[in-house]
Formats: sequence, C-alpha cells, structure tokens
Amino acid sequence: MTAPAHPVDPDDVPDYQTLFDLSDRAFVVLGGGDGIGRQTCHALRQAGAKVIVVDRDPAAADRVADEVGGTALVADITRRKEVERVFAEATRRAGAVRGVIDIVGAAIPGPLNDLDDASWDRQFDLVLRHAFLTLQIGGHLLASAGGGSMVFVGSISGYSHARHQVAYGAAKAALHQLVSGAARELAHERVRANVIAPGYTRTPRLSTLLGEQRWHAIGASIPWGRAAIPAEIAATIIFLLSDAASYITGQVLGVDGGLVGGIPGPLAP
Repeated sequence: MTAPAHPVDPDDVPDYQTLFDLSDRAFVVLGGGDGIGRQTCHALRQAGAKVIVVDRDPAAADRVADEVGGTALVADITRRKEVERVFAEATRRAGAVRGVIDIVGAAIPGPLNDLDDASWDRQFDLVLRHAFLTLQIGGHLLASAGGGSMVFVGSISGYSHARHQVAYGAAKAALHQLVSGAARELAHERVRANVIAPGYTRTPRLSTLLGEQRWHAIGASIPWGRAAIPAEIAATIIFLLSDAASYITGQVLGVDGGLVGGIPGPLAP
C-alpha cells in the first residue's frame, strides 16, 4: 500500500491536494451501472483511479465502463461464488485492489404485517448479504494488498423511520452495525470501512416513481431546501476513499441535507 501523504512529524504540513489523489489505484464499484454508482465511477476516474464497474445488468455495466475507460463485470453479488469471481477478475485485470464501494440495495416497501417470509429474506439479501460477502472477501483482498478503504451506502432509514419501510430500515440498521463492527476487526490490517447514509436522493429509480410535485414537497421538508443528486453522494464517497479521510473508520455519515434530527415546528408560540 502506498504510504499516505500525511507527515510523520505532527508539526509538518502535508500536501493537502495530494490527499485526494487516487492515481493508479484500482477500485471495485458494486452497483456501478446507474445513479450513485455511475457518478462514483466518474468521480473515481477523475481522481485518477482505475475503475471496475460491477452490475447485474450487462448493458449498464458496459455503458458506464465505456464512459470512464474502466472494466465492466457482470455479477449477482448476493452469491458468494460471484463475489469471489468479481474480486479475482478485478485483480487480474487491474492489479491490486485498493478500495471497494458497495452501492447495492433497494427497498421492498409495504406494511410489516403484509411481508411474507420470502420477501423478508429478499429484503435482507438486497441490503445485507452482499455487504457481508464484500467485507469478508473484499476485506481480505485489500488486507493482502497492504490496506485500503471500503464504503457502503446505507440509509437514514437505518436510524430513523419511514412509512412502510420497517423491514428495509431494519436491514439498513443491521448494515450500519455490520460495517462499523467489521471496521474494528479490519483496522489492524490497515483497511478502513465506513457507511454513508443518504436521505432523499434523485436517483433514476426514485425519479421514475416520484413526480416533480412530490419532489417539491420533499424539498420543502429538508432544511437544505431540496433532495440530493447522485453526484453529491458520490463526492462524499470519494472523500471517504481518499487519504484525506485516513483517520476515519467504523463511522456512519449522514448525507441528508439536515433532514434527520430536527424538531419540526416552533418550540414556543
């Protein structure tokens, strides 16, 4: 692993600009074919990285890989053999992998009482199983290369509540805890692991579900005045991957425009 650009002497001043430089490092983006994943691939490429775009949709993986001059891989990352294949192939094509970004996850909405066992299992596979496999297999790979960084996309649903998303929120809360705990186990291997928890974000999937009137109402409920766009989430991911975040691990960082934690309405007349 390349030594970080921080000075050994605490009084020395580092070259701060180089802390954000990811030149010639290989990164695997799981779920890189659209939305936040696509923007993350572009951000990585602009920072100088080699990008491996992984998606279950071959056309999406190829399209983004072409855009960033990266490598496209197709896989169902809820399956162990597929995750093992992805990391082996990424290493073969790009050299030592220095970072992993896991953006895979979707909500199966509905009242808890209406969920059957198969839907419950599917919800946790969509949010949690691939993260477990990525931490276990990808974490070992990064450790064997001398260290690196992993970022997982959680959700504010993991520490707040959304209507008809009890199962999704439970899975995201488990994801937050999983990554936070694993980061402590991986720290001695020089591998960092963090979660970002976006709020409302105008991803392609949500944009097809919500019209402009709904987005306007959502924006009115957010202190910053609007929902996020995928590029703003990708920018946070790149920071956590970089040496500028070299002392940050095991954290869940909310990226929600100030939505969570406020008390609605005036406290006094």
